[in-house]
Amino acid sequence: MELLPKGQKNSAEVSWEDQQKINEFSTHISKKDILTAELEKLQTEKEYIDDLSMEIELIDEDDNVDYKIGDTFVLIKQSEAMERLENQNGYLETKITELETQIEGLDSKLGALKKQLYAKFGTAINLER
Repeated sequence: MELLPKGQKNSAEVSWEDQQKINEFSTHISKKDILTAELEKLQTEKEYIDDLSMEIELIDEDDNVDYKIGDTFVLIKQSEAMERLENQNGYLETKITELETQIEGLDSKLGALKKQLYAKFGTAINLER
């Protein structure tokens, strides 16, 4: 089975070093996909917590609210619930920042590898999705 257009031959010789770069590119893409999925999940969770915080702020400070810890709901004061939500929000912001930094690092590595591989193989290699 030939994947190149009719009449076009693959003249690029793939060395061991080139194959290692291609493998490294593939590994980085896989890591980026995993980190991106995790980032989206954390951003969604942060949005839910922001919405929940706004709703709980409307409740009187002396009132109790149901707060889920694990699989159990417990009654806690509104002020304590707000404090817990703020702590969770801070934790999520830290994790989101870490993931964004990791993704940026992978993007720079992927860009460098793309440049090297396209310089050698030109149109004989496709690194785009």
